[in-house]
Amino acid sequence: MNIPENKLSRRSFLSHSSKAGIALSLAGTGILSACSNSANGDQKALLATSFTQTPLGYDFSALAPHIDAMTMEIHYTKHAAGYAKNLNDAIGDENVDTNKPLEEVLANISNYTTKMRNNGGGHYNHELFWKVMSPNGGGSPAGELSGAIDEAFGSYDAFVTEFETAAKSRFGSGWAWLVVGEDKKLAVGSTPNQDNPLMDISDFKGTPLLGLDVWEHAYYLNYQNRRPDYVSAFWNVVDWNSVGDRYAAAMM
Repeated sequence: MNIPENKLSRRSFLSHSSKAGIALSLAGTGILSACSNSANGDQKALLATSFTQTPLGYDFSALAPHIDAMTMEIHYTKHAAGYAKNLNDAIGDENVDTNKPLEEVLANISNYTTKMRNNGGGHYNHELFWKVMSPNGGGSPAGELSGAIDEAFGSYDAFVTEFETAAKSRFGSGWAWLVVGEDKKLAVGSTPNQDNPLMDISDFKGTPLLGLDVWEHAYYLNYQNRRPDYVSAFWNVVDWNSVGDRYAAAMM
């Protein structure tokens, strides 16, 4: 998928406009109130998600062979786009204040309908998923995130094993997560369907840093029933810079 120059310019404009709008909306929620300067505010805004689908930051084919182009195109334009559309339908039905971030809705999801839970979760989860992958991904984490992983799990390899176990053993459809818990410690777990650790109904809670979609539509065209192969291939596309930025923001 080749993107014309004029579309790239529009994408850049939309990206910057979206970030600015999210930062302004967060300022009224208290999430940014503890930040003493704009740099901290910008970093904290990394954890905020808008209610609309953002442009994909790379071509559908960019993550191949680990995630094939057809899977990416169907996943983004059909599944994820459907969650975004249905979320906005639910917003209208339930009078949601979209001046506040989606995270605030998810934190109080027990007050909303199943439609909001499924589609709000599905939209949030996919928006995060695209951001933590990159054509230049792979390798291993560095800096403070690397140290935190070693502290929490003993080593990077031990973390990978625990994360893969969470992803492979999730019965049916769901997600595997690396989160910062309320104790500011890293933890690994999974959630069913389109639930996530931000939700007040979730048994596993925290601020998501890394999420892996283990619904069959995320891998079946290429891997068929071989979920473990898909899970192992995921490490080749993880954008550890993005995950590290999320970790720094979550620790503020």
